[in-house]
Amino acid sequence: MIDSDWSTEDGGSARTLRVPRCRFEVVAGPDQGKVWELAAQVLRIGAGPQNEVRLSDRRVSGLHAEIELTDRGCRLRDLESTNGTTLNGIRVADAFVPAGATIGTGKTLIRFDPLPDTQALPLHPEPRFGNLLGASVAMRKLFADLARIAPSDATVLITGESGTGKELVAEALHDASSRRDGPLVVVDCSAIPATLFENELFGHERGAFTGADRAAAGAFERADGGTLFLDEIGELPLEQQPKLLRACESRQVRRLGGSRSISCDVRIIAATNRDLAREVNRGWFREDLFYRLAVARVHVPPLRDRGGDVALLARHFLERLRFDPSRLPADSLAQLEMHAWPGNVRELRNAVERLAIVPGQAFDPGDPPTADLLRLAVDVDLREPFKDAKQRVIDAFDKEFIEKLLQRHGGNITAVARTTGLDRVSIYKLMNRLGLRR
Repeated sequence: MIDSDWSTEDGGSARTLRVPRCRFEVVAGPDQGKVWELAAQVLRIGAGPQNEVRLSDRRVSGLHAEIELTDRGCRLRDLESTNGTTLNGIRVADAFVPAGATIGTGKTLIRFDPLPDTQALPLHPEPRFGNLLGASVAMRKLFADLARIAPSDATVLITGESGTGKELVAEALHDASSRRDGPLVVVDCSAIPATLFENELFGHERGAFTGADRAAAGAFERADGGTLFLDEIGELPLEQQPKLLRACESRQVRRLGGSRSISCDVRIIAATNRDLAREVNRGWFREDLFYRLAVARVHVPPLRDRGGDVALLARHFLERLRFDPSRLPADSLAQLEMHAWPGNVRELRNAVERLAIVPGQAFDPGDPPTADLLRLAVDVDLREPFKDAKQRVIDAFDKEFIEKLLQRHGGNITAVARTTGLDRVSIYKLMNRLGLRR
């Protein structure tokens, strides 16, 4: 969590984030005598190449532990490493580290000391980046990171809880890059059966399998010259991960049934709500694929850590719904501010839509929408399982709604997104799920 007290102000607006520096000194083990003095929100310890504190101890996991600087202190978390992490000789999973404490990893002992000085990290000057909105210090730190990363072709791993807006981050990175005029192709890894993974990503030649009556390009080819966004990458089955790793490293694919390699000029962005470092240590995600995807890493903060952004977002959603925010009862806005929002921005948007539909109702985030709001004229088949029947109705509505908008806007995805209030990535995902083409 980024503490707003760490920010420095200029003209009433925070312009930098002052992060305390920390000192790590190896006092025992193969790297004895090594010292690091670092300033970052999260400092990682392990044997892998992307750790800030990189150790050569063979008993240390590639992604072993991390220290997060929070407003309550320095929080040490073991990432389910093979040999565990100790704090002053006691094995811990999650603990706050006092100054002068000794952290144990493998055969290595590290003395940890917060230093009195700080390092200033820039904040984005505006409360917006692409379609992302947020005036909090946490979000403007994220925007500054995105502005720095976007112009490069570095592969990016986006992490964050469900509903925080990882899809919007991917879209913003694409739109701010030199590839903005190229395609943004979205692949939802959680929605692809393992047997269809290669076909979805790499395509196939005619006759490659039963029913393949014509050749089809995969997502890598379709994204040539643009960006390939791999959403929910943590859901990718382990047996499919080596195939993705090869494609990421070589930027070449071979269609199913094909004999030649096809070069694809793509930038890869991946997103997950899982803790992939822990997934690696559990053996559920390949370490080499993690490092290939996490060349640059950005974390989207949960809404509870975005002080002051709830009211800003609520007004924004109301304006998109063409609802005058001044008509919203003051107590409703106060209740929105007080709610923890476990579903993050997605949950907030749904709650605001309910308030806009029935502006006089009292806000209770635990209540479902009333039956009057959701009454639908549908045929009900009592032989069908409830979940399947409900999904059939939702799919039918989504398909008709998106089809009509695509027709109205001549297949222009940006225009469809603007009309619906959804981001382009969500539109692409809907179209893929419903089998719609532009």
